[in-house]
Amino acid sequence: MKKQHWVILSLVAVALLLSGCTEFNEPISKDSTGFWNEFIVWPLVSAIKYFADLLGTYAWGIIAVTIIIRLAILPLMIKQTKSSKKMQEIQPKLKELQKKYASKDAQTQQQYQQEMMKLMSESGVNPLAGCLPVIIQMPILIGFYHAINRMNATSTFDLGNFFIFPLADPAPALAITAGLMQFIVLRTGPAMDNPQMKIMMYIMPFMIIGFGMALPAALSLYWVIGNIISILQNLFIYKPWNKDKTQPAQNGGAKK
Repeated sequence: MKKQHWVILSLVAVALLLSGCTEFNEPISKDSTGFWNEFIVWPLVSAIKYFADLLGTYAWGIIAVTIIIRLAILPLMIKQTKSSKKMQEIQPKLKELQKKYASKDAQTQQQYQQEMMKLMSESGVNPLAGCLPVIIQMPILIGFYHAINRMNATSTFDLGNFFIFPLADPAPALAITAGLMQFIVLRTGPAMDNPQMKIMMYIMPFMIIGFGMALPAALSLYWVIGNIISILQNLFIYKPWNKDKTQPAQNGGAKK
């Protein structure tokens, strides 16, 4: 995707997210108007309340909605993981192309881009596969934040607790748990083979802990449940233990 397309997409996403920022501490109801309220926040509130009534607490309602959302985007997450695996497999060929087209002039770089895209297409690598889950989850995550805050500001809702953690208040222990689990997600996934993505392995957990320290515990609960699903997904698809077994053989083959 061209850079200008990413810029347009980013601006649209920012505009969409900011459209509801001015109301995040106001009460929410089915009569709330605006795209953000009608299509993001209220549907999440309604789903959480439905499962809370069904399962007994808002904590279980949040867990149920989180599982449903993650299952709904699971096909995209699977494609992302498989695409990342394939990307690792073609890294040697990509390095060969970089050496072949080392010149920085425009014509050479254009040829490099064409060859790279051809290689990725033939190998079944989709550059957008890693972006779509993030693009889809961002409005959901911000929507969850708005839903929790606005439910907390609405007298008809009482979020209650998740064990000893009040869902409407920050919970440092739950935030740390979410951060540690995010590290496990990255450690068991494609990031462990990608030097560039390894930076995320150390930054993302601290970001989640930092956000969790300031945001309602319901968001940390969302991260914890989502990360459990991601860990199971990585173990099933990526099979990190197989890499540990095959790495010595690969290294040995490289030395011959």
